[in-house]
Amino acid sequence: MSSSTYHGAPVRWASMTWPEIEDYLADRPGEVALLPVGATEQHGPHLPTGTDTIVATGLCEAVSARTGAPVLPAIAVGCSYGHGTALPGTLSLPPERLADVVRDSVEWVAESGVRRVLAVNGHFGNQASLSIAGDHLRHSRPDLRFGVLNWWTLTPAIVAETLVDGDDIHANRAETAMMMALSPGDVRLDQLTLSDDEDRTEGLVFRYTAPVLSTNGVTGRPSEATPELGQRLLDQVLQVISDAVVRGRTEEPPLVGRAERLDVM
Repeated sequence: MSSSTYHGAPVRWASMTWPEIEDYLADRPGEVALLPVGATEQHGPHLPTGTDTIVATGLCEAVSARTGAPVLPAIAVGCSYGHGTALPGTLSLPPERLADVVRDSVEWVAESGVRRVLAVNGHFGNQASLSIAGDHLRHSRPDLRFGVLNWWTLTPAIVAETLVDGDDIHANRAETAMMMALSPGDVRLDQLTLSDDEDRTEGLVFRYTAPVLSTNGVTGRPSEATPELGQRLLDQVLQVISDAVVRGRTEEPPLVGRAERLDVM
Protein backbone atom coordinates (compact mmCIF):
# COMPACT_ATOMS: atom_id res chain seq x y z
CA MET A 1 0.00 0.00 0.00
CA SER A 2 1.40 3.39 -0.94
CA SER A 3 1.97 5.96 1.77
CA SER A 4 -0.56 8.30 0.12
CA THR A 5 -3.34 5.77 0.74
CA TYR A 6 -2.32 4.80 4.26
CA HIS A 7 -5.25 4.26 6.62
CA GLY A 8 -4.49 3.41 10.20
CA ALA A 9 -3.81 4.79 13.64
CA PRO A 10 -1.81 7.99 14.07
CA VAL A 11 1.94 7.44 14.07
CA ARG A 12 3.18 9.16 17.23
CA TRP A 13 6.93 9.75 17.43
CA ALA A 14 6.83 9.82 21.23
CA SER A 15 5.17 6.40 21.40
CA MET A 16 7.79 4.62 19.28
CA THR A 17 11.11 3.09 20.30
CA TRP A 18 14.25 4.13 18.48
CA PRO A 19 14.45 0.88 16.47
CA GLU A 20 10.80 1.36 15.47
CA ILE A 21 11.50 4.91 14.30
CA GLU A 22 14.56 3.73 12.40
CA ASP A 23 12.65 0.94 10.66
CA TYR A 24 9.65 3.13 9.93
CA LEU A 25 11.70 5.83 8.26
CA ALA A 26 13.82 3.30 6.36
CA ASP A 27 10.69 2.12 4.60
CA ARG A 28 9.51 5.67 3.83
CA PRO A 29 12.22 7.75 2.14
CA GLY A 30 11.33 11.42 1.87
CA GLU A 31 8.82 11.19 4.70
CA VAL A 32 7.29 14.42 6.00
CA ALA A 33 7.04 14.74 9.77
CA LEU A 34 4.25 16.83 11.30
CA LEU A 35 5.10 19.26 14.09
CA PRO A 36 2.09 20.56 16.05
CA VAL A 37 2.77 24.08 17.32
CA GLY A 38 0.22 25.31 19.82
CA ALA A 39 -0.03 27.54 22.85
CA THR A 40 -1.16 27.59 26.46
CA GLU A 41 -3.24 30.71 27.00
CA GLN A 42 -6.59 31.96 28.16
CA HIS A 43 -9.43 31.15 25.76
CA GLY A 44 -12.32 32.88 27.45
CA PRO A 45 -14.81 31.24 29.81
CA HIS A 46 -15.74 28.37 27.47
CA LEU A 47 -12.49 26.87 26.13
CA PRO A 48 -9.44 25.43 27.95
CA THR A 49 -6.03 27.06 27.98
CA GLY A 50 -4.67 24.22 25.85
CA THR A 51 -7.07 24.86 22.96
CA ASP A 52 -4.44 25.77 20.36
CA THR A 53 -2.31 22.75 21.22
CA ILE A 54 -5.34 20.44 21.25
CA VAL A 55 -6.34 21.66 17.79
CA ALA A 56 -2.84 21.49 16.28
CA THR A 57 -2.23 18.02 17.71
CA GLY A 58 -5.66 16.76 16.71
CA LEU A 59 -5.16 17.92 13.14
CA CYS A 60 -1.72 16.32 12.92
CA GLU A 61 -2.93 13.01 14.31
CA ALA A 62 -5.91 12.88 11.95
CA VAL A 63 -3.62 13.60 8.99
CA SER A 64 -1.21 10.96 10.24
CA ALA A 65 -4.03 8.42 10.31
CA ARG A 66 -4.71 9.27 6.66
CA THR A 67 -1.14 9.44 5.38
CA GLY A 68 1.17 7.65 7.81
CA ALA A 69 3.21 10.79 8.43
CA PRO A 70 4.76 10.70 11.93
CA VAL A 71 3.55 13.25 14.46
CA LEU A 72 6.29 14.87 16.51
CA PRO A 73 5.73 15.92 20.14
CA ALA A 74 3.75 19.15 20.23
CA ILE A 75 5.27 22.48 21.18
CA ALA A 76 2.66 23.36 23.77
CA VAL A 77 3.90 26.77 24.93
CA GLY A 78 4.03 29.28 22.11
CA CYS A 79 4.27 33.05 21.88
CA SER A 80 1.26 34.46 23.72
CA TYR A 81 2.47 37.94 24.60
CA GLY A 82 -0.71 39.34 23.06
CA HIS A 83 -2.75 38.01 25.97
CA GLY A 84 -0.81 39.75 28.70
CA THR A 85 -0.94 38.54 32.29
CA ALA A 86 -4.20 39.99 33.63
CA LEU A 87 -6.21 36.88 32.69
CA PRO A 88 -4.86 33.80 34.51
CA GLY A 89 -3.69 30.71 32.68
CA THR A 90 -1.44 32.07 29.95
CA LEU A 91 2.11 30.76 29.56
CA SER A 92 4.45 32.17 26.92
CA LEU A 93 7.88 32.03 25.41
CA PRO A 94 9.45 35.17 23.96
CA PRO A 95 8.99 35.15 20.17
CA GLU A 96 12.73 34.79 19.61
CA ARG A 97 12.93 31.80 21.90
CA LEU A 98 10.02 30.05 20.23
CA ALA A 99 11.81 30.49 16.91
CA ASP A 100 14.88 28.84 18.43
CA VAL A 101 12.82 25.97 19.87
CA VAL A 102 11.25 25.28 16.47
CA ARG A 103 14.59 25.49 14.69
CA ASP A 104 16.29 23.21 17.21
CA SER A 105 13.42 20.72 17.05
CA VAL A 106 13.66 20.46 13.27
CA GLU A 107 17.44 20.06 13.36
CA TRP A 108 17.21 17.33 15.98
CA VAL A 109 14.57 15.50 13.95
CA ALA A 110 16.98 15.60 11.02
CA GLU A 111 19.50 13.66 13.10
CA SER A 112 17.05 10.75 13.06
CA GLY A 113 16.77 10.87 9.28
CA VAL A 114 13.80 13.17 8.64
CA ARG A 115 14.63 15.95 6.19
CA ARG A 116 11.11 17.33 5.66
CA VAL A 117 8.97 18.87 8.40
CA LEU A 118 5.60 20.60 8.23
CA ALA A 119 4.65 22.72 11.23
CA VAL A 120 0.90 22.78 11.78
CA ASN A 121 0.20 25.98 13.67
CA GLY A 122 -2.74 26.41 16.02
CA HIS A 123 -2.07 29.94 17.27
CA PHE A 124 -2.04 33.33 15.53
CA GLY A 125 0.74 34.66 17.75
CA ASN A 126 3.21 31.98 16.64
CA GLN A 127 3.35 33.11 13.03
CA ALA A 128 6.29 35.52 13.29
CA SER A 129 8.39 33.02 15.25
CA LEU A 130 7.67 30.26 12.76
CA SER A 131 8.65 32.54 9.89
CA ILE A 132 11.94 33.41 11.61
CA ALA A 133 12.68 29.73 12.25
CA GLY A 134 12.00 29.00 8.60
CA ASP A 135 14.32 31.76 7.45
CA HIS A 136 17.15 30.40 9.58
CA LEU A 137 16.61 26.86 8.33
CA ARG A 138 16.42 27.67 4.64
CA HIS A 139 19.58 29.77 4.94
CA SER A 140 21.74 27.51 7.10
CA ARG A 141 20.27 24.07 6.32
CA PRO A 142 19.50 23.83 2.60
CA ASP A 143 19.44 20.06 3.03
CA LEU A 144 16.21 20.39 5.02
CA ARG A 145 12.67 21.29 3.96
CA PHE A 146 10.49 23.21 6.42
CA GLY A 147 6.99 24.58 5.86
CA VAL A 148 4.24 26.12 7.98
CA LEU A 149 0.48 25.59 7.68
CA ASN A 150 -1.83 27.88 9.67
CA TRP A 151 -5.08 25.94 9.76
CA TRP A 152 -7.32 29.02 9.55
CA THR A 153 -5.76 30.35 6.29
CA LEU A 154 -5.45 27.22 4.15
CA THR A 155 -8.11 28.13 1.58
CA PRO A 156 -10.29 31.18 0.84
CA ALA A 157 -13.33 29.23 2.04
CA ILE A 158 -11.69 28.45 5.39
CA VAL A 159 -10.60 32.08 5.79
CA ALA A 160 -14.15 33.26 5.10
CA GLU A 161 -15.54 30.95 7.78
CA THR A 162 -12.98 31.95 10.40
CA LEU A 163 -13.45 35.71 9.88
CA VAL A 164 -17.26 35.82 9.94
CA ASP A 165 -17.29 37.39 13.40
CA GLY A 166 -14.29 39.72 13.14
CA ASP A 167 -10.74 40.12 11.92
CA ASP A 168 -9.03 39.98 15.33
CA ILE A 169 -10.67 36.75 16.39
CA HIS A 170 -9.98 34.57 19.41
CA ALA A 171 -11.99 31.68 20.90
CA ASN A 172 -14.60 32.65 18.33
CA ARG A 173 -17.25 30.85 16.33
CA ALA A 174 -14.83 28.90 14.11
CA GLU A 175 -12.27 27.98 16.77
CA THR A 176 -15.01 26.85 19.15
CA ALA A 177 -16.60 24.78 16.38
CA MET A 178 -13.24 23.18 15.61
CA MET A 179 -12.94 22.18 19.26
CA MET A 180 -16.45 20.73 19.12
CA ALA A 181 -15.23 18.48 16.31
CA LEU A 182 -11.85 17.52 17.79
CA SER A 183 -12.40 17.58 21.56
CA PRO A 184 -16.08 18.19 22.38
CA GLY A 185 -15.68 17.29 26.04
CA ASP A 186 -13.41 20.30 26.53
CA VAL A 187 -16.02 22.85 25.41
CA ARG A 188 -18.00 24.41 28.27
CA LEU A 189 -21.36 24.51 26.57
CA ASP A 190 -23.02 26.25 29.51
CA GLN A 191 -20.73 29.25 28.95
CA LEU A 192 -21.26 29.71 25.21
CA THR A 193 -24.11 32.20 25.31
CA LEU A 194 -22.21 34.27 27.89
CA SER A 195 -18.92 34.39 25.99
CA ASP A 196 -19.60 36.55 22.93
CA ASP A 197 -17.59 39.75 22.70
CA GLU A 198 -16.99 42.12 19.80
CA ASP A 199 -13.88 42.92 17.79
CA ARG A 200 -12.71 46.36 18.92
CA THR A 201 -9.61 46.65 16.74
CA GLU A 202 -11.10 48.36 13.69
CA GLY A 203 -9.41 51.69 13.04
CA LEU A 204 -6.78 51.31 15.75
CA VAL A 205 -3.28 52.57 14.98
CA PHE A 206 -1.46 50.45 17.57
CA ARG A 207 -1.63 46.89 18.86
CA TYR A 208 -2.87 46.06 22.36
CA THR A 209 -3.14 43.04 24.65
CA ALA A 210 -6.36 41.11 25.10
CA PRO A 211 -7.41 42.56 28.49
CA VAL A 212 -7.86 46.05 27.01
CA LEU A 213 -9.61 44.77 23.89
CA SER A 214 -12.02 42.19 25.33
CA THR A 215 -14.14 41.99 28.47
CA ASN A 216 -13.60 38.24 28.88
CA GLY A 217 -10.69 37.26 26.62
CA VAL A 218 -12.93 36.36 23.67
CA THR A 219 -13.21 38.16 20.35
CA GLY A 220 -16.10 36.86 18.28
CA ARG A 221 -19.34 34.92 18.68
CA PRO A 222 -18.71 31.42 20.03
CA SER A 223 -22.45 31.12 20.74
CA GLU A 224 -22.88 30.53 16.99
CA ALA A 225 -20.53 27.52 16.94
CA THR A 226 -22.01 24.15 16.05
CA PRO A 227 -20.58 20.64 15.72
CA GLU A 228 -21.68 20.67 12.08
CA LEU A 229 -19.62 23.78 11.34
CA GLY A 230 -16.69 22.21 13.17
CA GLN A 231 -16.87 19.02 11.14
CA ARG A 232 -17.14 20.96 7.89
CA LEU A 233 -14.07 23.04 8.76
CA LEU A 234 -12.20 19.97 9.97
CA ASP A 235 -12.83 18.06 6.75
CA GLN A 236 -11.55 20.96 4.64
CA VAL A 237 -8.46 21.51 6.78
CA LEU A 238 -7.53 17.82 6.86
CA GLN A 239 -7.79 17.54 3.09
CA VAL A 240 -5.41 20.44 2.52
CA ILE A 241 -2.83 19.26 5.07
CA SER A 242 -2.98 15.67 3.83
CA ASP A 243 -2.43 16.82 0.25
CA ALA A 244 0.54 18.92 1.40
CA VAL A 245 2.11 15.90 3.11
CA VAL A 246 1.77 13.74 0.00
CA ARG A 247 3.16 16.42 -2.33
CA GLY A 248 5.88 17.36 0.13
CA ARG A 249 7.40 13.88 0.10
CA THR A 250 8.74 14.33 -3.42
CA GLU A 251 8.92 18.10 -3.83
CA GLU A 252 12.22 19.59 -4.96
CA PRO A 253 13.20 23.22 -5.62
CA PRO A 254 12.12 24.42 -9.07
CA LEU A 255 15.78 25.01 -10.02
CA VAL A 256 17.34 21.87 -8.58
CA GLY A 257 21.09 22.18 -8.10
CA ARG A 258 21.26 25.90 -8.91
CA ALA A 259 22.07 26.91 -5.31
CA GLU A 260 24.97 24.49 -5.23
CA ARG A 261 26.33 25.83 -8.52
CA LEU A 262 26.07 29.42 -7.30
CA ASP A 263 27.96 28.51 -4.11
CA VAL A 264 31.01 27.41 -6.06
CA MET A 265 31.08 30.24 -8.60
